[in-house]
Formats: sequence, C-alpha cells, structure tokens
Amino acid sequence: MKVHAATLSELDGIRHAFFTRDGGVSGGIYASLNSGVGSGDDAAHVAENRARMARDLNVDPARLITAFQIHSPNVVVAERPWTVATRPRADAIVTRTPGLAIGVSTADCGPLLFADAAARVIGAAHAGWRGAFSGVIEGTIAAMEKLGADRSRMTVALGPLIRKQNYEVSQNFVDEFLRAERDHARFFSPAARDGHAMFDLPGFIAWRLQRSGIGRFEDIGLCTYADPDRFYSYRRSVHRKEPDYGRHVNAIVLTDEVPASSAGPSG
Repeated sequence: MKVHAATLSELDGIRHAFFTRDGGVSGGIYASLNSGVGSGDDAAHVAENRARMARDLNVDPARLITAFQIHSPNVVVAERPWTVATRPRADAIVTRTPGLAIGVSTADCGPLLFADAAARVIGAAHAGWRGAFSGVIEGTIAAMEKLGADRSRMTVALGPLIRKQNYEVSQNFVDEFLRAERDHARFFSPAARDGHAMFDLPGFIAWRLQRSGIGRFEDIGLCTYADPDRFYSYRRSVHRKEPDYGRHVNAIVLTDEVPASSAGPSG
C-alpha cells in the first residue's frame, strides 16, 4: 500500500508515506487506491481510498489535505483542514500544525516530502518539470524557513516518479532548459528518435535541492512508468491510449506527541 524513505522514517515525531496503487476500492484503470479527486473515477471510491490513506497516517480523513495543483511554484501554509471545494491553487504545502497530514498528488511528477524535525516544520511539494523549473522546490524551503525551519537541518525525500529511461522529450523542451542555463545540458541524453532527448527529472530535482543547501536528500529510486503493478503513470496511460489515469497521494504529518528532543527546556 505504501513505500517509505529511510531518512524520514528515522525522524522522531513524523509519519509519512508514498502510497502505491494497492489497497483501495477502485476498479478498472483506477485499480485500486486512486486518490484523484479530478479523475473520472467514482467519487465515493476516491473518498474511501483517501480515508484509508488517512487512517494509515493515523489522522481523520478530513485532516489529510492536498491542493488544487497547477504545475506552479506556488506554496501555501496550512494551519487547519480545507475541503476539496476550498482547496487553494498551489503545488506545495507547508505546516507546523500537528495532526494535519499534508500531501501532493502525482502520476509521474516528483513527490517531495520535507521535514525539519527539530523545528517541527514539514512540507510537501509536487515537482513536475514545470514546477521544479519555475522554483517550487526553493519556494517550499523558503516557506518552511518562515515557520522556523533551517534548511541545513532539512531532510528531503523524493518518491516514485518517471525516470530518465522512460521520459522522452522534444527538442523544444530541451531548448527551453538550455536558454535558462547552459548547465542544464547535463540532464539530457540522446533518444532513439531524432529531434528528441531523454530527460533526467530526478537528477534535475536533486540538483536543485542540493544547490539550495538542504541537509539530507534521499531518492528512493522507484519509477512510476516502469512499474504498472504498483504505480499509476500519466505517460504510460497516454501510450496505452487509456481515457484517464489514477493518482497517488504522497503525504507527511507531525504526530501530536512532541519528541523530548524537540520539546525545549522543562520548567
């Protein structure tokens, strides 16, 4: 039903999960743990799937929140739950509120979970190529620091996403990156088709993070496209000419219990 990052699992007072497609009630192309409120799946099935994920994180279903994602650098601070109808348009969420599970929805893009366990501040970012290119990673770090985090203490984990061997892009795509910075050439390699290249999205995300000065980074090394039994993939659905695709939730939550190391001096 889920996979974990070893580095985040080591942290006291934090739970997280990169949920797979297993363990839900949806059927057909959505089988089975589809969390996509914007998909064509039965809304009751999506609600039950999200409730199962919330229970796994030990929160009430209403306290597992995601944003209306628009492939942007926009970051919001969450202090309380919102509904599907009132969710903000953003691609990253940060919080210091215990018991509020913040998540991002993905189906090939890069899910990033952030934590400064000492400051009790967490974040979740949806880093597709547009978001990563336009600054969602740096924006998430800055928003966490405004809540008291320190980037040098941050642990950041990258969950399942499409990897270079399955991510073919056009020359126009490559040119856009090279116009921004010639050093971006390192993230492209020749494709079998003329006028195309293979793009290393996880490598690009890792580079942006490391350049930002975060403390620890872990890439769990899984590919959504290459593993249809465990993961949904937008690009795979297009290649198969399927009418829609499922979405994953990737979430992190501060536990209600403050670890002794984070509680501060006693009276």
